Amino acid sequence: MEPFAERVLLQMSLLAMLFAGGCNRSQQKTIAVVPKGQAHIFWQTVKAGAEAAAAKCGVRILWNGPASEIEISRQINIAEDFINRRVDGLVLAPSDERALVPVIESATKHGIPVAIIDSGAQTESYVSFVSTDNYLGGVTAARRMAEILNKAGKVAIVGVMPGGASTSRREEGFKDTVAKEFPGVKIVAFQYGMSDRAKSLAVTEDILTANPNLNGIFAPNESSSIGASQAVKMRGLGGKVKIVAFDASSSLIADLQEGVIDSLVVQNPYAMGYEGVRTLCEKLEGKTPERRIDTGVTLVTKDNLADPKIQELLRTK
Repeated sequence: MEPFAERVLLQMSLLAMLFAGGCNRSQQKTIAVVPKGQAHIFWQTVKAGAEAAAAKCGVRILWNGPASEIEISRQINIAEDFINRRVDGLVLAPSDERALVPVIESATKHGIPVAIIDSGAQTESYVSFVSTDNYLGGVTAARRMAEILNKAGKVAIVGVMPGGASTSRREEGFKDTVAKEFPGVKIVAFQYGMSDRAKSLAVTEDILTANPNLNGIFAPNESSSIGASQAVKMRGLGGKVKIVAFDASSSLIADLQEGVIDSLVVQNPYAMGYEGVRTLCEKLEGKTPERRIDTGVTLVTKDNLADPKIQELLRTK
């Protein structure tokens, strides 16, 4: 073969290899995952679950979210950017059940299937909704609080933020159950910590100052739980003011072991991330995934902390 012909053949072979490589890359589906925020351990666990499902399904994950859960406009912008990039699927944890509706419906109109995780939105334009039964989580917390207070006492709620469907449902479940089942338990204060540890600490301090005879505190998420426990510790009230908290992190588990926190209502964020991606993979394969997936709620106390099932759940965090 002449040298010129050899060079042409080599160039054609290289072009074929590059073209084939490009085709293989284009065949890999891309799923964007947009959490409410990234500051809490909870969301890093969601990410781990999403990555595990992506590895199993053979898809690529694009992860991005605002730093704080109160940055709703930032979350909207991130989700819109992924839609404009024409990702193959979108997993979204809406920070606000109304504000994120246009984004969810826009994705659907562009042929991008959406899985909603953790917190609901006021739309039906989604493939699957993967979350805790948050109302049940609030019910569980209320019943635990009534049990440890012998069904009588003054309690406060360090709320998370207005508009968040998941935490609002927990707060509703707690309030409704206290009102219906435990007339001797009185909710004497409710203030929002705006999903921020420092703000939740300050709010708890204000509540303790205004209510020196307070018996208990319900904290419906990680930031409110950490803020409440820190405020109680700073005042030397650990174990005296009973805290029923939500979520789990190393600091919250340590406070549970030390008796500062009575109990933790624990979710399964790993399963939320995993199932959110898995359901979209099924949809992209032409299947029909479950419309609603309940990832469960578990009450963790000092007494059952060593249980192997509890330890397995906590290890996913």
